[in-house]
Amino acid sequence: MARDYDSQLLESVAVRRRRMRDALLFGAQRARRTADERLGKLFAGIAIAAVLCAGCVGWSFVQHTLAKQKAEQQKQQQQQQGRLQPLDQPGTSPQPSAPASPSAAKPSKSPKPSKTSQPSPSHSAKSP
Repeated sequence: MARDYDSQLLESVAVRRRRMRDALLFGAQRARRTADERLGKLFAGIAIAAVLCAGCVGWSFVQHTLAKQKAEQQKQQQQQQGRLQPLDQPGTSPQPSAPASPSAAKPSKSPKPSKTSQPSPSHSAKSP
């Protein structure tokens, strides 16, 4: 019988401590406090989602900017290679620019055929 009394006493002390803890944490209006906590969690979730979305947009912007810079760099390299390529070829000299008058554009009648068109440097440069 002494054991029953002891176990009842220990259980009542545990119940009292739990109620005191709940009163301290949740106050007198438990239902209202839990709704506030749920709203707080909802707003925290929305804030976290907004931060993640902003991070994705920022990452996309950085990737786009880097890709654009890389494309510009490749374009500049191709232009530089196009300018340097006629000078690099042995035995060839740069062709003069096209004549200004249409009458001078007619080919002369000579036994040796003349070159009237030269491929543009951008077509001859290989892209990586």
